[in-house]
Amino acid sequence: MELYEASGNNILQVTLAPEIEGAMDFISRCHEKGIKVGLGHHNGSSAQITEAIDRGAIIATHLGNGLANTINRHRNPLWPQLADDRMVISIICDGFHLLPEQIRVFYKTKGRQKIVMTSDVSSLGGLAPGFYINDVGDTLELTPEGAVVYPAQNVLSGSAAPLSHGIGHIMKVTGCDLASAIQMASTNPARFYGLSDRGEIRPGMRADLILFTIEDFEMDILKTIVNGEIVYESLHQQ
Repeated sequence: MELYEASGNNILQVTLAPEIEGAMDFISRCHEKGIKVGLGHHNGSSAQITEAIDRGAIIATHLGNGLANTINRHRNPLWPQLADDRMVISIICDGFHLLPEQIRVFYKTKGRQKIVMTSDVSSLGGLAPGFYINDVGDTLELTPEGAVVYPAQNVLSGSAAPLSHGIGHIMKVTGCDLASAIQMASTNPARFYGLSDRGEIRPGMRADLILFTIEDFEMDILKTIVNGEIVYESLHQQ
């Protein structure tokens, strides 16, 4: 509540593990205040996930990631979150966090209306390959292929790829069209978080726009406009 009040009552979302003691009452309180509740980095049972959704949890935070390395093939958090039509899913489409067949299954199950693409990009985005120390003292590796790895546990630790990369990747692996990919990366999150002044191109909306080309599933951003102001312009724009 201290954080909520300090934000001016502007916390949009919290993500939690539903199996933790006190989680259900916390979900209910967040839901009452209009805060979106995500389930993530958890090992909740089907019953716990269903109760969490009943109480107001609505999004699976980067589904397919934040799981234990070894899970039961039947009783695991993936199936109940995919099966419940009330739940939106967010997914990381950087080419490392999810296999192509996982993304295809998620897309076929939820469809473009109930997927929010997220980048999970960290402060290593845009840097050269190598080893870096994060803000809590852990050594991370940004590989030449573009993955961010935490070698001590042999797991991924965020991403180095921007959301624009995910646009092409989800098109490539699912066969969806550009309009669907843009919807999942832009329109859907705007609607989900109640940002009614953006996420679409039409009169009266905030002019948050990008001018880009896309070739071989790679997006090249030529110009970025935020609230009507040009904030980036590529040097090689024609």
